[in-house]
Amino acid sequence: MPTSHPTPAPAPAPGAAAPVEPSVRAALRSPRLLRTEVLAGLVVALALIPEAISFSIIAGVDPRVGLFASFTMAVAISFLGGRPAMISAATGAVALVIAPVMRDHGYDYLIATVILGGLVQVVLASAGVARLMRFIPRSVMVGFVNALAILILEAQVDHLVDVPWLVYPMVAVGIAVIVGFPRVNSVVPAPLVAIVALTAFTLVGSFDVPDVGDEGRLPDSLPSWFVPDVPFTLDTLETIAPYALAMAVVGLLESLLTAKLVDDITDTPSDKTREAWGQGTANLVTGFFGGMGGCAMIGQTMINVKVSGARTRISTFLAGVLLLVLVVGFGDVVALIPMAALVAVMVMVSVGTFDWHSVRPRTLRRMPRSETAVMVATVVVTVATHNLAIGVVVGVLVAMTLFARRVAHLTATERTLVEDEHGAATAVYRVTGELFFASSNDLPTQFDYAHDPGRVVIDLADAHVWDASTVAALDAITTKYERRGTAVEIVGLDAASAERHRRLSGRLAAH
Repeated sequence: MPTSHPTPAPAPAPGAAAPVEPSVRAALRSPRLLRTEVLAGLVVALALIPEAISFSIIAGVDPRVGLFASFTMAVAISFLGGRPAMISAATGAVALVIAPVMRDHGYDYLIATVILGGLVQVVLASAGVARLMRFIPRSVMVGFVNALAILILEAQVDHLVDVPWLVYPMVAVGIAVIVGFPRVNSVVPAPLVAIVALTAFTLVGSFDVPDVGDEGRLPDSLPSWFVPDVPFTLDTLETIAPYALAMAVVGLLESLLTAKLVDDITDTPSDKTREAWGQGTANLVTGFFGGMGGCAMIGQTMINVKVSGARTRISTFLAGVLLLVLVVGFGDVVALIPMAALVAVMVMVSVGTFDWHSVRPRTLRRMPRSETAVMVATVVVTVATHNLAIGVVVGVLVAMTLFARRVAHLTATERTLVEDEHGAATAVYRVTGELFFASSNDLPTQFDYAHDPGRVVIDLADAHVWDASTVAALDAITTKYERRGTAVEIVGLDAASAERHRRLSGRLAAH
């Protein structure tokens, strides 16, 4: 499987048409495209079942709660989302956030939290939170992808411990099929072939190996409308609001990062604001159908987009519908699928998701150490906390800190003495660089207050004043000179710097 590289797609050559995704209408009219979308949806639906059950266990709810959430999230986002072919369902990140609500307050409060979390996501989308995505550096994105690959692989370990020996060769065969089958036939998704082949092998041989049925009882009825029975009071809001806010932020961050990743893989843009709004609305729908909420699923999205080649909303819609059909209508058959087959699929998803180029020795030698540090920090924190959102936030903070430190060292102060025709001396300080809190804090120490003549000029023609910290530093310099009877003149400010200095100078000291 080819590896993914979450780097911005190159701009099309002049006169060349930008890549265009097939529309739903075009896919419905093309048997080849429709077949790809249908088979992709089927593979994703099969892969969603054990994941949804596992996340239900994490959240402390019945497996049907996670399965119904995966159905409603996938179907709703297929209509409402801004990134075609992306899969949304019940996720581990959301399960971890809302698990304490279920443990301490019960199921009704959990559903109320999901509904409120959806409302918060809609509000955040309306406020333009999706635009903040541009502040996430590439190194954080690379770390996010690599950490995700590690977490996907780590999640398979539980299915490989204390199991019959036959599981290991079955996983190996499944991987071999996924790698080799595309060379024989590229029409049918290789993961589907692996699942069918290993299931048939298990049934024919009557082998006793762990299967989907061992993960939890599958539902035998359709989801129905559900309104949580909680008091509509301020106390209830205070109880669920912190969890709802955390769920909203975690869900949006994972979804928007996943959308950006799919953009890069497909070389096509997506509407991030619509995606954020769609995630919130999908969680509202999910809550009122008794689901545990969710967000974009990166592993299943990779199966859909990268492994199976889906590109439209049809695959997302069918993933949800086929999931419900499989667990409700064919639950007895689905329960017989060996976990070894699904482990093989997810192992190859992990291998294909990891950005191997980012860890090659040649890449590491060329990459600035700060960029590598940001990537490593993102990976380490994400893997340690099992929370992609925390890892990304830490990565962004590390990137900001290292950037500020690097830029701070790019400032310089040069002192020269100038005499006029009457022999009067003037000390001219030429300051260059970007002046903000990190670079301007030690600016007052760069001046020779005791030995400068009676007139000092601070030339900022090659500098820019970015914040109040710099204005305060300039005020401190001026005050120190004035106490010695030295006249100070600040010259060379560009328009923005001059306006900031005029507005803040003399108004920042404590009174």
